[in-house]
Amino acid sequence: MAKRDFITIRSYTPAETRKLIDDAIDIKAHPGKYAEALKGKALGMIFEKPSLRTRVTFDVGIHQLGGFGIYLSPAEISLGKRESVADVAHNLERMVQGIMARTFSHKVVVDLAASARIPVINGLTDYNHPCQAMADYMTLLEVRGEFSGAKLAYVGDGNNVAVSLIHTAARLGVHLAVATPAGYEPNPEAVEWARAQGVQTGCRIDITNDPVEAVKDADAIYTDVWTSMGQESEAAKRLAIFRPYQVNEALFAKARPNAVFLHCLPAHRGEEVTDEVVDSPRSVVFQQAENRLHSQKAIMLHLMR
Repeated sequence: MAKRDFITIRSYTPAETRKLIDDAIDIKAHPGKYAEALKGKALGMIFEKPSLRTRVTFDVGIHQLGGFGIYLSPAEISLGKRESVADVAHNLERMVQGIMARTFSHKVVVDLAASARIPVINGLTDYNHPCQAMADYMTLLEVRGEFSGAKLAYVGDGNNVAVSLIHTAARLGVHLAVATPAGYEPNPEAVEWARAQGVQTGCRIDITNDPVEAVKDADAIYTDVWTSMGQESEAAKRLAIFRPYQVNEALFAKARPNAVFLHCLPAHRGEEVTDEVVDSPRSVVFQQAENRLHSQKAIMLHLMR
């Protein structure tokens, strides 16, 4: 059987994408059933960027499946500098059974996957964040019960999180409305791809500069930080540009009465979201964070078993 990786949802069919989410829900409900599924197997975890959720959920997840994780910081691996990406891949493929990489450049993860004979999982790149999107849609399914007819509104920067939400909406048939300031729209090729692929699933992708339009009739409102890691020099400029895109009580009230709030975290309270929203009873951000554990366990099972 050909090796598979988890670099982008685009590599997975609608049925495969849905199965991963269904498996994650079963893993969450019956963790003991999978306690030895990856017994003795090792996951090499490469981190160029720091993380709370990615680090803990992959480390705990592989352990709960009977395997173990090896954390590799920039001090151990300086990809493409101390050692070529290909050489790192060729070393690790002889020592571990899977690689998770959280990097700045998407090309690094793509090159790792091209060189390694073992599965490679994208833990985040500057292009996309597919593991996050799997947890996001798993949470949406838990709170809504179905994807058919669901509308998700994303308000903020058209960044890597937005791109993976777009890819996954196309696979699951979700209506996704994205509102960003002019000039900060998501990758246009990703939008074009999703609209073409979404024909078969009933997906609809709306891109607008009006947050009120985006959240109208939404079942969930999602936001992310306005300044991502590596963009710190733009923070002051972005703060002024994105201020009208804050998810506050006034904007949240324009969604459906039972709408929930999503955020991939960490949240910059008082910037992209107010305390009143993120701490409200309709906020499911910590359920969403927990679901990173279960959805990534499903991904590891799919690739490493």
